[in-house]
Amino acid sequence: MRRGLKIAILTAAGIICLLLGMGVGSVSIPVADMAAIVRCRLSGAALPQDIPAITASILWNLRMPRAIMAFLTGAALAAGGAVMQSVLRNPLASGYTLGVSSGASLTAAAAILTGFTLPLLGRYTLALCGFLGGLGTVFLAIALATRFDRNLENTTVILTGMVLSLFVNAILTVLTAFSHEHLQQLVFWQMGSFSGQSWQNCGVLLALLLPCLLVLVRYGREMDLMTFGEEQALSAGVELKRVKLLLIAVSALLTGSAVAFVGVIGFVDLISPHVARRIFGSNHRLLIPMSALFGGTFMVLADLLARTVVSPRELAVGAVTALVGAPFFAYVYFGRRRRERGA
Repeated sequence: MRRGLKIAILTAAGIICLLLGMGVGSVSIPVADMAAIVRCRLSGAALPQDIPAITASILWNLRMPRAIMAFLTGAALAAGGAVMQSVLRNPLASGYTLGVSSGASLTAAAAILTGFTLPLLGRYTLALCGFLGGLGTVFLAIALATRFDRNLENTTVILTGMVLSLFVNAILTVLTAFSHEHLQQLVFWQMGSFSGQSWQNCGVLLALLLPCLLVLVRYGREMDLMTFGEEQALSAGVELKRVKLLLIAVSALLTGSAVAFVGVIGFVDLISPHVARRIFGSNHRLLIPMSALFGGTFMVLADLLARTVVSPRELAVGAVTALVGAPFFAYVYFGRRRRERGA
């Protein structure tokens, strides 16, 4: 199948999933009504008489921001995961490997427990705390790895990140155990949810996502070379340490931003790059945007299942992605081991 046709099919699947995410629920909204509501909202015209005002409010204020936020979050996580797998040359690597989710969870939990709020940011304080915690944990992991290995070998980075992530998770567990008043909020945040998202949140995440994707595509050639090994990349003129730090930082920015807004959602950054790589190949200038497109589509579908399977109750979207991701993780890990033994 031609590459252009594959891209068209994935794009169409993304659009269909977005429309399903916006239209399916306790109140079903046909596509024609959705188009009319969006047109009237943008132009300021009056709604057609056959469309209730409550239906327009549900679509514009609840479902559209939720579906778009789910797509942007999935895209950010998937792009970050693709970078981590390429830079660290490990099919099981992701932003979570370096403790992004753990650091974001810890600082967000601290903000919830203390009621800390910045006057100018208000409700965005939690997102900022989560983002800074995730990014700070990554830089701490890199700093520790540099002390142990000045060449910043991939194995050293991964092991340091995993150890630091376990340590931070232990602190978070202790905090959760002693916070009975906020226990439900902490647990639900750690499993991820798109409930209550707004157009403002979508705008902030989009403003972070687009420039990060452009930077990653710009360094696509360097990532192509790094997948063949660090010695080959160095011989081709890649400033390995600087490029690796930059790419890890951008990946952490993507993952930390997503986690800060919606909570911890696992496995999307593991699954999406593998599927995109299998379909579109390993050219990173194509792999990065296609991973983002697949990740966004997958996340919208997962959120749709989370809020409709046991309706009117809602599952944590992280539970849905884990049900798919855990078997996939095992498949990748044990499949890799079988190939290594066969070789």
